[in-house]
Amino acid sequence: MGMAKVWVVPEIQDQKLKKISLEMINLARRLGEVEAFLIGDGVSALAAELGNYGVSKVIVAEQADLKTYTTAKYARVLAEGIKREQPEIVLIGNTATGLDLAPRVAQRVGAGQISDVIDYVEGNFIRPIYAGKAFQKVSPAAYPLIVTVRPNVFPVAEATGGTAVVEKAEVSLTSDDLRVLVREVVRQVSSRPELTEADIIVSGGRAMKSGENFRILEELADVLGAAVGASRAAVDAGWRPHQDQVGQTGKTVSPTLYIAAGISGAIQHLAGMSGSKVIVAINKDPEANIFKVADYGIVGDLFEVIPLLTAECKRLRNVEQAG
Repeated sequence: MGMAKVWVVPEIQDQKLKKISLEMINLARRLGEVEAFLIGDGVSALAAELGNYGVSKVIVAEQADLKTYTTAKYARVLAEGIKREQPEIVLIGNTATGLDLAPRVAQRVGAGQISDVIDYVEGNFIRPIYAGKAFQKVSPAAYPLIVTVRPNVFPVAEATGGTAVVEKAEVSLTSDDLRVLVREVVRQVSSRPELTEADIIVSGGRAMKSGENFRILEELADVLGAAVGASRAAVDAGWRPHQDQVGQTGKTVSPTLYIAAGISGAIQHLAGMSGSKVIVAINKDPEANIFKVADYGIVGDLFEVIPLLTAECKRLRNVEQAG
C-alpha cells in the first residue's frame, strides 16, 4: 500500500483527548498520512494538540448538538465526512463508544470492518479470536476500511512538535438524528484510573467472599495507583458493579501489571486479561487455571498475602520518596 490517507477519530472526555486517541495516532503513523476527524463542540483547541503528535490535517465537525455522543448524530457526521474526503483507513477506539459507532458507519459507507486490532505486521492487522486463544491476520482487500483499536496496547504517540492544517467540516443533522437527547452524563467520581486505561489492575474473584473484603484490594490499588477489577463471580454476587468486571462479558484490559486475587481463571475471565504484560496470581489452589497464564504465582491465602504485599509496596514507596 502506498501512502494511504489514514483517519483517526479521537475520543474526547471533558474536552481532553483520551489516551486511546494518542495510541491510535501511533498506529496511524505506521499506516500512512495521518489526519484526524474531530467531532464535538468547542473542540477546535484540540487540533493544535493533535498536530503536535504528528497529525497533518484535522477536520473539525463542530456544533452545539455534537457536545454529547449519541449514535445517530455521530454516525451521520462521520459517514458523511468519509464519503466526502475518502480516507482509505479510519481508526476508531475499541471502546464502548467506538464499538457502538464503528459498525454503523461501516454499513453507511459500505466499508469493511476489522475489530479489536492489537498489532499491525507486514501489511496485516492482527486481532485475537476464540477468546484470545488464537490470532487472526487480516489483510485489507478493499477500501475504505474501518478499524477498531484495542486500548492500552499501542504506546502513546510521541510528540513531533508539528502543526496541523485545520479545516471545518459541514455538519447537517436531520430531526431524525436528534431524536435521542442526552440530558446529562452522570459520572462516578473515583481517584482510581479507569479500568481499560489503567497501567496496573488489582482484581478479585469468588474467593474474596464479600464486597467488604474488596477493601484490602482497594488499599493495595491505592498504594500502586491501580484500578480495581473483578471476576464475573464477584460481580454476579453483587460485590462489585458490572463496570468493574473483567472478561468476555465485561471489559477487555491490557495493563502492564495484572494482579489476580482469588480468581480461578475461567476461560471467559482469561479472555479479558490475557493481554496483560505481567500477570501475578494469588490463589490457595495450586491447580487453579489462572496459574497457567501467570508470570508469577503465589499459592496462599489472599487474606494473608494481599496485606503483606500492600505493606511491602508501601515500604518500597517510602524508600523511594526518601531517596
